[in-house]
Amino acid sequence: MKKSTKFSPEVRERAVRPVLELRNEHPSQWAAVESIAGKMGCTPQTLLEWVRRHERDAGQREGATSAEQQRLKELEREAKALRKANEILKLASAFFRPSGARTRLAGQPAGLWCRQGLAAVEPRRYRGGSLYG
Repeated sequence: MKKSTKFSPEVRERAVRPVLELRNEHPSQWAAVESIAGKMGCTPQTLLEWVRRHERDAGQREGATSAEQQRLKELEREAKALRKANEILKLASAFFRPSGARTRLAGQPAGLWCRQGLAAVEPRRYRGGSLYG
């Protein structure tokens, strides 16, 4: 079983700083990372990822910064919630249409009608008899 170790931001910063300082003393960045990773108690690949993130945040490497990545995740989460709410509202508006007709919803499979579509979003327990009664 793999043990997952979470490192605090302070430990990450303490591990990245020597790599940046000792980079010139080693033939490559990877050699510097390997020499420091064992002392910090993490794998070289993990430390290299921290170094690259630090470089992106400092503007030394191309790519999205940590703040931009976090903001993007939040926006994607919000968009997903809004799409779900919009779908629920579409189904509810079709269900409560003034004509009361059971019509097929646009963009839905041929067998999915508005009342059944609403039941799929908000399921009710079957109590015998009609599902909607």
